[in-house]
Amino acid sequence: MIGEIIAIGDELTSGRIANTTSGLAARELFLLGHEIRAMHTIGDVPILIGETLKAVVARCDFVIVTGGLGATSDDMTNEAVIEALGMNGTVHPGVQANIASRLDKDGDAAAFLSKLAWLPEGAEVLDPECRMAGYLLRHQGKPIWFLPGVPPQMEILLRTKVLPGLRDFDRNHARPVRQTVYRTCGLFEIEINQRLRPLEEQALAIGYYPVGCEVHVSLTTGPAPDGSADSSSQAADAFIRKALGDNLYGMDGETLASAVGGLLEHRGWMLGTAESCTGGLIGSTLTATPGSSRWFKGGVIAYGNTIKERLLGVDPNLLARHGAVSGETAQAMADGALRRLDCDIAVAATGIAGPDGGTPDKPVGTVYLGLATRDTVIDRLCRFTGSRRQIQEKTAQTAVDMVRRALLAR
Repeated sequence: MIGEIIAIGDELTSGRIANTTSGLAARELFLLGHEIRAMHTIGDVPILIGETLKAVVARCDFVIVTGGLGATSDDMTNEAVIEALGMNGTVHPGVQANIASRLDKDGDAAAFLSKLAWLPEGAEVLDPECRMAGYLLRHQGKPIWFLPGVPPQMEILLRTKVLPGLRDFDRNHARPVRQTVYRTCGLFEIEINQRLRPLEEQALAIGYYPVGCEVHVSLTTGPAPDGSADSSSQAADAFIRKALGDNLYGMDGETLASAVGGLLEHRGWMLGTAESCTGGLIGSTLTATPGSSRWFKGGVIAYGNTIKERLLGVDPNLLARHGAVSGETAQAMADGALRRLDCDIAVAATGIAGPDGGTPDKPVGTVYLGLATRDTVIDRLCRFTGSRRQIQEKTAQTAVDMVRRALLAR
């Protein structure tokens, strides 16, 4: 079935709150085999709400609307729908009774919340206990689901009411799709595209999505009649894995940090970090993974040179000769972390994240990474672009990937 999603709220159009509900709904519907052709984000403007809804209903099989169902004065969805679709408004007895039973000791609050019970005539409330705004409206034979804009509430009703209920309207019997995401680090999007071009020539659905220093590749196929992966998707999977090689670090929801953790745990190694320009972001990235205490020893945030000297044992003469942002310093920081933290492998980062501090020889975005093991110490020069935060994030990702590649090579 073909559908569209409408998200309502000034907090969305002002950018104060990110619109996560539309993305969640689109993802779940896509996996069930439905097609979402457009997602709209509009403010609390009754005329615009009504015009958008009428246009969407005219061209789609179903609609999902989120937001504007609350009791405050800026919640205008119900009034806009009643006006736009030429319907009557009515007090829903179940919602009204629920409000009265829960707030019978507070008449003022009950009067204020009575707005929640004023719905379009014929609305089918989704929550039997009416504890959550949300209802189904059938208009011109098409289902329109109205869901709360609060993400946790919306998600519950989407999964328990909307997705199962959509099957009753699906005359074409949409078949779920199978989507596999391949997560890579170390290749540019265009290079991955060139390597996987043969699959596109076979009319397979391949998508490319840059995420920081990573590129995620999606393969979308339909399941075989028995629900398993068909032969074409199996062959495509083998082709992708071979084409990406060691640049492929994980699948679907796996993170770069969890992939590194798995390699470390397999070897029985402990990892340590020494950070300057990232200010602890590498350690934070690693410890976001559950169970990281099994393979992450700890880290040192050595922002100033005196801390590099005192906590990591970096030679002051080395700093004077080469500067804090240098391959030599990155190596010394990694080696110092290895020894001081008593770990098996350590990674270090020192650089210029900006927006100031750059020079002609070392412009903003210049970063040196160091890596130390019991028998080797190396460094790597990186040139990153973007804002201060983007440079820090790219540095952290690249540092973690540097550890991953070192482990794979041993």
